[in-house]
Amino acid sequence: MPPKVIQIDPSDNVIVALADLPAGETITHGGQTYILTANIPAKHKFAMQDFSIGSEVRMYGVTVGRAREPIPRGGLLSTSNVAHDAAGFAAHGVHNQWTPPDVTRWANRTFLGYHRTDGQVGTRNYWLVVPLVFCENRNIDTLREAFEEELGYGRPKLYRQQVRALLHHYRASEPATNGHEPEAPKRAFPNVDGIKFLLHQLGCGGTRDDSRALCGLLAGYIHHPNVAGATVLSLGCQNAQATDLLAELKQRDPSITKPVLIFDQQKSGLESTMLGNAIQQTFEGLVVANQAERKPAPLSKLTVGLKCGGSDGFSGLSANPAIGHVSDTLAALGGKTILSEFPELCGVEQSLIDRCTREETAERFIHLMRSYAARAKAVHSGFEMNPSPGNIRDGLLTDAMKSAGAARKGGTSPVQDVLDYPEYVRATGLSLQCTPGNDVECVTAQVGAGANLVLFTTGLGTPTGNPIAPVIKLSTNSTLAQRMSDIIDIDTGAIIEGASIEAMADSILETMIEIASGTKQTKAESLRQDDFIPWKRGVSL
Repeated sequence: MPPKVIQIDPSDNVIVALADLPAGETITHGGQTYILTANIPAKHKFAMQDFSIGSEVRMYGVTVGRAREPIPRGGLLSTSNVAHDAAGFAAHGVHNQWTPPDVTRWANRTFLGYHRTDGQVGTRNYWLVVPLVFCENRNIDTLREAFEEELGYGRPKLYRQQVRALLHHYRASEPATNGHEPEAPKRAFPNVDGIKFLLHQLGCGGTRDDSRALCGLLAGYIHHPNVAGATVLSLGCQNAQATDLLAELKQRDPSITKPVLIFDQQKSGLESTMLGNAIQQTFEGLVVANQAERKPAPLSKLTVGLKCGGSDGFSGLSANPAIGHVSDTLAALGGKTILSEFPELCGVEQSLIDRCTREETAERFIHLMRSYAARAKAVHSGFEMNPSPGNIRDGLLTDAMKSAGAARKGGTSPVQDVLDYPEYVRATGLSLQCTPGNDVECVTAQVGAGANLVLFTTGLGTPTGNPIAPVIKLSTNSTLAQRMSDIIDIDTGAIIEGASIEAMADSILETMIEIASGTKQTKAESLRQDDFIPWKRGVSL
């Protein structure tokens, strides 16, 4: 029979209900009995002791709140009787020690990926089409219209004849101008997974820092191992200049080893001239990109974003620790993982600081956390306002409570580096990345930092995807996996029923290898859930 409750850490003074528990029921745990004074819904918590006003509430071994009013032993914790609180933090020397998991079974495993000349390995092979400024969004849509349907990737209309003529010439088939044009073939370039067209509302009108960050993010996408090359449209007069983009790209790839085709509308004169040139050169780039083939690569070539969204009270018990174990396995193999969402690390800062391998890394994390918190306060907000109504309804009452469960995605391995947005990942092992908790802004940033896969856990259900990197959705509970099977890739709910975290992590890694090799698509890919929102460096929680 599956357990009804769990105490996550021996120092905790609350117990989590794993199933709905009625008022009056007697619960025995750890040699103690508790008579419930209220109905305790699954995922919610009850007190292990009498709490007076101001008493510390502990979960996951850390402070997650303070009692607003007296709470009896066996009483339900709620937003009316618990307020957010978190312990302070400071750097005081580096003392991380870590025993990595046994990775013998994974040491010689490979995935089939696209090997780039700079040493990175892609899990997909895309051509990217991006605007430097929102003024070019319409032209991006025009190129999308021209390419997608004719090449077997999507939708019809303007400029299709030019692409069709190029395609016929490339295939040396019948002339395209005889008045009887055959249907466009499916996947004209079988080794190109798609052409991805990004839209955004930035590039001008904001601060110079906004434009710099945008150029850095776009440079990260162009440099990304899942991208074979890129077409960039510029108006010409905007803040985000092509020279700025190229400077950011050179920081990530000094030799700029892949084709980057830049078209300036104000220099081109007629819009049709620019778009005609862009179509011609992009088609030629696709011909070259199609020559790439998947070849075996070690698992150390995986860079994995660790994300949760639409979290519930089971997130920190099932899916998050499971992908945390995956993160530890990849760290032991020499791979890279990225833990982001700084507002959702509030309350666990000290444990992450203590895991930093260098004091300067710890100091950078502290600086970024405090700066972010100060910006939130400056606009009359704060990390304590991070939990959404859905989070609260399903048991995550305070930001620290949410954070303590969210941090388990990062496993236990040392923190090797701290990245500010939009920097590119550098170190093997676990890196912390400054981003919002906002699902799409965060995943957009993780992929811009080099994640060629994203593990995304959810307890409530979210369709989040990304244009160029597979986003693998993991449900924290089986009810969600069954109810929203069209968006969930992996069900970790068996952990709540008693399955081991380690066994689930092994199963997740097997699925990751399939998806990385292109033998399996994620649900988000099948749905073409191509979410892309750059973080405008203001306050977003």
